[in-house]
Amino acid sequence: MTKNALKNLQPDALEAVAMRFRALGEPSRLLILQVLQVGEVNVTDLVKMTGLSQPNVSRHLSVLVNAGLVGRRKDGLNVLYRVVDENLTEICSIVCRSVSDKSK
Repeated sequence: MTKNALKNLQPDALEAVAMRFRALGEPSRLLILQVLQVGEVNVTDLVKMTGLSQPNVSRHLSVLVNAGLVGRRKDGLNVLYRVVDENLTEICSIVCRSVSDKSK
């Protein structure tokens, strides 16, 4: 995205961008995304790996799915979640690098 990329977006596209940033603006969702970077995981394993409650994990997954960052697929009785936005790792790396640079 160039410096002027936001200038050229229509209002509905701006809302989609804002939705993604809101989804990323919660530490518990970032923790879930961190776990999902390794691959597909079900809710039970996400609860174990994050220490969050099952209702909390489910609520955060819903936000991430609605924002288009996470996808899900059924495998028998399990629902597996995964990161579907290929740019997510790059976005998080840029922000993490920025935070790290400012803390030095």
